[in-house]
Amino acid sequence: MSMHALPPSVILQEEGPREGFQSEGPIPVEHKLRLINALAQTGLTVINCASFVDVRRVPQMADAEAIAVGIQRHPNVRFTGIWLNIKGFERALSAGLDLTPNVFASVSETFALNNNGRNGTDLILSQGAMMERYKAEGLRLQAAHLFTAFGCPYEGLVTPERTVEVLGQLLDVCASHDERPDVVYLCDTVGAANPLSVSRTLDLMQTRWPDLEFALHLHDTRGMGLSNVLAGLQMGVRRFDTSIAGLGGCPFAGNKSAAGNVCTEDVALMCEEMGISTGLDLDRLVDAARIAEEMVGHPVPGKFMKAGRIRPRIT
Repeated sequence: MSMHALPPSVILQEEGPREGFQSEGPIPVEHKLRLINALAQTGLTVINCASFVDVRRVPQMADAEAIAVGIQRHPNVRFTGIWLNIKGFERALSAGLDLTPNVFASVSETFALNNNGRNGTDLILSQGAMMERYKAEGLRLQAAHLFTAFGCPYEGLVTPERTVEVLGQLLDVCASHDERPDVVYLCDTVGAANPLSVSRTLDLMQTRWPDLEFALHLHDTRGMGLSNVLAGLQMGVRRFDTSIAGLGGCPFAGNKSAAGNVCTEDVALMCEEMGISTGLDLDRLVDAARIAEEMVGHPVPGKFMKAGRIRPRIT
């Protein structure tokens, strides 16, 4: 397993207004928009704002269209949303958010059934119709997401070889439609990863597909979030999904403690103190984290927002 030089800079893509609220109670639209506006002034370039999913299963996202309409646009910021099927894409298209055409697969069969309503093979094959729908709108594929890339509560941990196998199946379907993603997100959907599994999986993937960029979507469910970020950095990863104040979690993870994406301001602080540029204003991130904590009405996992900075040594 070969380590890489640390990247000189990273891109943190904000998940708080989307995944951060999926495990929370109802939050008024105007409060969500206040947080999105605060985040847009921190230097973030991508903010995931809403999920266009079945509102009967995820009622917290019933306001996706209202969020899209109410966003105050900022220069150099993309306001995105996610969808899991063509119906969701149609909603996102009509809502007017910035679109990131993507495909997805799940390493866990059980998670695929719970999250997407079909088994893993059928889920992968269904991505062909998604890509053709993108083409009909003049859009090209940009990203692929591999859910439960390190394991899930239903089926336990998975081997890196199995994760590579599933990605290979997804990329084969992409190729059959003359498409190839620019970036592949390995999603630790329920916080099953550890630094060694992150490194080993990335090593296998980078060896097999050296021309692909790999990104990480990590959770801090078991306290290994920042360690897993560091493992990714050491393997050359430069793109991470993060969530302000450490909010987040998947409602179909089979584990109520699954909430807690890696914290945006904590990851940003670690990178900056390691000499890796994020382009983010740490003080404004802390301000946004405090807004998030106020909105959800309970303590949040973020550490930097509570502890603050360590002063430089005076010589």
